Amino acid sequence: MTFLNKIIGYVLLIAGLALIVFMVSQSYSIFTGKALPPVIFKVSSFQSALEKSTEPLDLQGQMQNVVNQQIGQVLPPEILPKIFNLVAWSFFAFILIFAGGTIASIGVKLIKIV
Repeated sequence: MTFLNKIIGYVLLIAGLALIVFMVSQSYSIFTGKALPPVIFKVSSFQSALEKSTEPLDLQGQMQNVVNQQIGQVLPPEILPKIFNLVAWSFFAFILIFAGGTIASIGVKLIKIV
């Protein structure tokens, strides 16, 4: 029975380490720009809201357009989904790296059983 435990332990150790190495390499390629993160958040077209024409006497509408244009210059609307997708990938990678560490830890415990 201990021989079977050691075999299962080594398999779990290798599987856990493989999962960690795979996620780290995928994260490295995503954060260096070699690969794109999975698209979870998408942006709809903001142009219709920015280019809405207002009447000359509609001061609130004019102010809203000016504020929208200034915000669009400081923080472009297409950058937010990219940030959210990178954050979502980071959470997913963290969960899988933690799972790989747990699997490897179980494997080490099975190997140590004498």
